[in-house]
Amino acid sequence: MHTHGEHHAQTAPRQIILLGSTGSIGTQALDVIDRARLEDGSPRFEVLALSAGGTNPQLLATQAVRTRAAAVGIATGDGAALQEMIDDAAAAAGVRGYRPEIVTGPDAATRIAGWSAPGPGIVVVLNGITGSIGLAPTLAALKSGALLALANKESLIVGGQLVKDAAAAGQLVPVDSEHSALAQCLRSGSAAEVDRLILTASGGPFRGKSREQLADVTPAQALQHPTWSMGPMVTTNSATLVNKGLELIEAHLLFDVPLNRIDVVVHPQSVVHSMVQFTDGSTLAQCSPPDMRLAIALGLAWPDRVAGAVPACDWTKAANWTFEPLDSQAFPAVELAKTSAQQGSTFPAVYNAANEQAVHAFHEGRIGFLDIVETIERVLGEHSANPQLTLDSVLDAEGWARARSTERLALISR
Repeated sequence: MHTHGEHHAQTAPRQIILLGSTGSIGTQALDVIDRARLEDGSPRFEVLALSAGGTNPQLLATQAVRTRAAAVGIATGDGAALQEMIDDAAAAAGVRGYRPEIVTGPDAATRIAGWSAPGPGIVVVLNGITGSIGLAPTLAALKSGALLALANKESLIVGGQLVKDAAAAGQLVPVDSEHSALAQCLRSGSAAEVDRLILTASGGPFRGKSREQLADVTPAQALQHPTWSMGPMVTTNSATLVNKGLELIEAHLLFDVPLNRIDVVVHPQSVVHSMVQFTDGSTLAQCSPPDMRLAIALGLAWPDRVAGAVPACDWTKAANWTFEPLDSQAFPAVELAKTSAQQGSTFPAVYNAANEQAVHAFHEGRIGFLDIVETIERVLGEHSANPQLTLDSVLDAEGWARARSTERLALISR
């Protein structure tokens, strides 16, 4: 990734396309967009288009009216029903004559991602979709020439070189808090001066537990994250540390640092979001209270900062930050991710797809917590990769991994 950008006085508001607008990232992004102002008091960002999966069409309709988005996409559900909800929300808000273009169907996010803005101003696509379903929208956003603020790590991980080849220098900006931290720290030196990247992990709700103690943990316990509020998939991935495995692959792809020079360290307070160690022995850390709006704001405004995006650390109060090594016996997911990334090709896609299937089975009460990572390992062991990395070969590998995982999960269902 290209981490140096031109800082400049912004005159026209940036046009934002928000994918996954009703989810955790999307709703926080709208909060950032609402509050951010240019020096003359005018809005710093304007919403050009929104898309969502369709689990909460009422919220999508309200967001559409609030932002006056020109286009609104919904993956599941009826366009006429959504238009009716938008009309009702507009009437309730006293807004007259607002009729966005409505895009429906499974490819709605992909079509919205390539939406073009009339007139000047930079277009930024914030991909806040959860899961590898975000890959086609990621490729569409890159193809459109927009700046891609990527919160959907899975699309980069499963797409790998495919996504990297599609991105121009500086077109891809990370929105994960860890990768945003790394991008900020990397501004302090040249690529040749970077020794290692250090990803911090909260350790999740089960930090300190042995493998034996993890055998009987429940789905409800897995969702009790100590510092972050996220959706069920990401929260469970934080409990298994699959999330950190995915982030390690993402860091490798974004910053072109070899896998053996990326470390994970457990930092329960989640204030140091990640660190870069330089060749002279200096380590730089990016710190702020755990609040995703900081990374989102930086992604939208990159390479500039958004004043007042989140409250800063309070240095008048005593605080302790601790760091401890990762227990890879209890949490083998990170090493497994590293191995899948070393194998390359469609292996990371299989890692991710097998995990998604296993997490669903765990939350349905069909398998135990330890079965999640065990399933990933077994399915990876059976995978033979397609040497040609294309969108189709990635989707084929995922389809195979989901089917194979489902067969395996059926055998261990209890």
